[in-house]
Amino acid sequence: KRNDAYAKTPHTMKFALLLLALWLACLCLPAQEKPAVAPDPVRVDAATDTVVKGALKWLASKQAPNGEWASADMEKQHPAAITAYVLMAFLAGGNLPGEGEHGRCVSAGMQYLLDKVSAEGHIGNRQNGQYMYGHGIATIALAEIYGQTRAAGMRPRLEKAVKLIIACQNKEGGWRYRPVAQDADISVTVLQVVALRSAKNAGLDVPQKTLDDAVGYVRNCQRPESGGFAYQPGREPGYARTAAAIYSLQVCGLYDDPMVTRGAQYLLREFREKGMEWWTYGNFYAAPALYMQGGETWRKYYDLTKRALLKRVTTRGDVSFWEGRVEGEREVGPLYTTAVNTMILAMPYHYIPLYQR
Repeated sequence: KRNDAYAKTPHTMKFALLLLALWLACLCLPAQEKPAVAPDPVRVDAATDTVVKGALKWLASKQAPNGEWASADMEKQHPAAITAYVLMAFLAGGNLPGEGEHGRCVSAGMQYLLDKVSAEGHIGNRQNGQYMYGHGIATIALAEIYGQTRAAGMRPRLEKAVKLIIACQNKEGGWRYRPVAQDADISVTVLQVVALRSAKNAGLDVPQKTLDDAVGYVRNCQRPESGGFAYQPGREPGYARTAAAIYSLQVCGLYDDPMVTRGAQYLLREFREKGMEWWTYGNFYAAPALYMQGGETWRKYYDLTKRALLKRVTTRGDVSFWEGRVEGEREVGPLYTTAVNTMILAMPYHYIPLYQR
């Protein structure tokens, strides 16, 4: 016989007791295992670790009192961009504002960029002929810092920078040099895509349509015959453009897209230790792009790049740095080159959330 007390219990109470029993039973079941993530085949060896630490120390020593980084003539024309590239190197090495060996440098560099955000959302000199390059990388650096710190004072100015990007997307889905919605090219577009994706990851409002239209523009730049991507639809493909394209597609979640796979194959096929016009610039994109691909593709790329970088590094005492350019490429300056190369070598530390699948 059923227990008399249970028999007299109202139906609603019986149902509630049944749900409670089911919930308790579920707690006793073994948790379903998540699909295993393949371990990173790349490790930072002792020699490379020493170079990374020496390069970060060298970069820290070159920061100006106002928080910026800029030394060579070309760097001084783009101080916000160079400061952002250096901040990305520090983030890749595990430093945040007030945290890590170089936390004070990161705090000062972050504040420098925040102070450059105008009421309209421009970062630095909007009259610069290549303004949106600097705006893009500066927004990426700020969004990555905000995403890891949630510093309340950052958000209003970061939102202004993000809204400016959204407002000047053109009808094809891309961006170009000036903060106006006119024409587009892939080199400027990818920085804005990555900035928006980083901001969205950090909890800022970014319309999905903006990202979808941008992905559409990037897709239109691929040349099917080679798998590479061009500066603009219909033009010839190149290493830097391809690296930038598959980098931006992956931060939007398209890790296994056939276009990305073919683009990664193109990069490994076209990689050269020197003689590329945009070696440093191209590998700033190629490193995270192939890191996100992972596996043998990433291992092969990192080995090739590490070998090239360790051949060229200058070490004096406990600091390391790279000269302004690689043979065959246009020169920007040693701060820029050292920042990008350090970020590449530090990638296996896994400190930058944007690059994690």
